[in-house]
Amino acid sequence: MSHSKEEKMEAFGRLLDILDELRVKCPWDKKQTNESLRTNTIEETFELCDAIMKNDNEAIKKELGDVLLHIIFYAKIGEEKETFDIADVCNTLCDKLIYRHPHVFGNAEVSGSGQVEQNWEQLKLKEKGGNKTVLEGVPSALPALVKAYRIQDKARNVGFDWEERNQVWDKVHEEFSELKTEIDKMDADKMEGEFGDLFFSLINAARLYKINPENALERTNQKFIRRFNYLEQETLQKGRNLKDMTLAEMDLFWDEAKRKGL
Repeated sequence: MSHSKEEKMEAFGRLLDILDELRVKCPWDKKQTNESLRTNTIEETFELCDAIMKNDNEAIKKELGDVLLHIIFYAKIGEEKETFDIADVCNTLCDKLIYRHPHVFGNAEVSGSGQVEQNWEQLKLKEKGGNKTVLEGVPSALPALVKAYRIQDKARNVGFDWEERNQVWDKVHEEFSELKTEIDKMDADKMEGEFGDLFFSLINAARLYKINPENALERTNQKFIRRFNYLEQETLQKGRNLKDMTLAEMDLFWDEAKRKGL
């Protein structure tokens, strides 16, 4: 199903009109600020990510709407403060997209998506008011796993990367060995540091092999949840309690879940 550009513009205008009315007539909407919306925005973004992971198109459509509401809400607050409005948001984005795609809107030539990403980072450094350093654009509030991936990806775009991706495994083994050494010494602070180094090297390996580590870990999370739920359900059906079972007994149900493809 696809709508015409006119229908899309009409729907967007309808949304703007509705928010304008809510901002005036709804007690909850009237009192919202950038600060009060922030935590809800984070929650809505995670709900969108959850829908994407489940490949649930109806849920994706709904959650995109929730995220879009927050975008126009922030723009409405900006309009009330006479600093910017939704047109400024759209035009700023359009200008940025045109500037950062000279291979589409200019005369530049690229050999593939990798070069597009490299050009993107170089152009960001040249922009007035843009990033002053390569890693400046990585939000400090990002979860550590996602932040590590973004840091490594940005460094790659300016040429700081392994010459051959298989070289990363030597680093992974090196970090694992250093972790084992600190575990033997039972130095809690150094163990934490070495765990971090090992995680960082594994995320690097995932990136080099074009695996998104966040998606990979969440896939394993969901697999564990399915298998543990099966273990719990089967235990309860047999009138048992997980706390009273041995690990060997639990492993039988766990292996059964694996055989069922859970």
